[in-house]
Amino acid sequence: MSTIFFTSDHHFGHKGVIKHSKRPFETVEEMNEIMIQRWNEKIKRNDIVYHLGDIGLTSSNKLIPIIDRLNGLIHLIKGNHDHFNQECASRFEWIKDYHELKLPHPDSANNKLLVLMHYPLMTWKGKYSGAYHLFGHSHGNSNSHNRYQSLDVGVDCHDFYPISYEEVRNLLNNNL
Repeated sequence: MSTIFFTSDHHFGHKGVIKHSKRPFETVEEMNEIMIQRWNEKIKRNDIVYHLGDIGLTSSNKLIPIIDRLNGLIHLIKGNHDHFNQECASRFEWIKDYHELKLPHPDSANNKLLVLMHYPLMTWKGKYSGAYHLFGHSHGNSNSHNRYQSLDVGVDCHDFYPISYEEVRNLLNNNL
């Protein structure tokens, strides 16, 4: 059985993100290696991963070998930097701007709607009937707002690890 994971904003190969996001790495190579290691610690070969944008900001010939080292079946929601890597498209199950996903929820007989987008939304489909909104882009800077039932799944918020659907539910249930 596959596990479902969410993540965002790795910025593989992007030296500037280390300073911009105050990441605890000395070099881009160290950042890349630690994030690859942490990804593969949690994600197994057949797990499903929804990457909510900005997977890398480097040339495709440098990004492809990094993606090839990552476990899981990766679905990419495009971020503002992902247009640089069109040659990587074959490495993903699909690439979209936005996605609605329905998953089982233990507290309900119905499936839970998850609205996935790179950018944080103020409102989204199903917000007032319990739908979750998962996003990236903000590198942890949007969590200070009252974001009921929405969550920044970016690596800067989760110690550079992807998070499982179960972790998403636990984090959002603790914020209610």
